[in-house]
Amino acid sequence: MFKKLTDKIIIQTLKKHIDTLKRYGVKRIGLFGSFVRGEQREDSDIDFIVEFETPDFDNFMDLAFYLEDLFGRKVELITNGSLSPYIQPYIEKEIKWYEAESPIS
Repeated sequence: MFKKLTDKIIIQTLKKHIDTLKRYGVKRIGLFGSFVRGEQREDSDIDFIVEFETPDFDNFMDLAFYLEDLFGRKVELITNGSLSPYIQPYIEKEIKWYEAESPIS
């Protein structure tokens, strides 16, 4: 059965798991893609962009696996530095950022 997952639920879930995000060194994490646009389907992955306090490959991979387990679906995780300059303007328009240091209310 398809569990109705929305951008609001994703952000609320991130808030509840702030301590774990910080443990992975997350400075801020953003949601973009179909969930932000309200176009998600049952088989949609969740697109995240992340900024780390200190970039670390192990933290990146561990965070990706953690988010997939947390949400029960495939996750696409990218960093600011890995964005193609061709798609960057489109992604930046729709990112919903969650700041790990000063959580949104």
